[in-house]
Amino acid sequence: MTAQHPLNQAVIAQALHDLRNGQLRRCKTMGFGDQDLAALKEPALVSMLLNARVPWCNVKINREVLQRVLHQVEDVEQEIATVDRMLRLGASTEMVSKFYGLTHQEVALRRDILGLPKRKGRHPALSEEQDILLWNRWHPEFKARGIVVDDDRAMLSLTLDMAEELVLPVSVIWSTLHNWIDQGLV
Repeated sequence: MTAQHPLNQAVIAQALHDLRNGQLRRCKTMGFGDQDLAALKEPALVSMLLNARVPWCNVKINREVLQRVLHQVEDVEQEIATVDRMLRLGASTEMVSKFYGLTHQEVALRRDILGLPKRKGRHPALSEEQDILLWNRWHPEFKARGIVVDDDRAMLSLTLDMAEELVLPVSVIWSTLHNWIDQGLV
């Protein structure tokens, strides 16, 4: 003897929920016709459908949507890793807010979670030696990567790499790069 089919039960539960909430179109999208929906108003017919031992519906996977949802997890994990990296490398709250829309409170919480010290004020400007070192490291890499100055994501990636390599705060490098761009040096 076969058991009730769980897919049938799930579809009926969803259809009844949608009908109770006035979501007639969702029921139609699932494949129900007007006559079928009228049958769902009859408790005896609903009971027959729920207890049917044969499947009267099937599942079709929308692979494109499925893959997009699965990649969202990767995107969120990448975003968290990038925000953490930015903060560890001395990004300002304004930078994190610009790129990821986090509020000052959210940035402060991320800093606390990462165990970063509370900062007051700005990082000091680069010395002349640091400025020259940054230019000599950054400019060839900028050219090699073929970055366009208005591609903020690519510029951020390069800035983070330079901050790690040169042990300089991201916010200072970012500001310096944009000064160079504004002066037409790039």
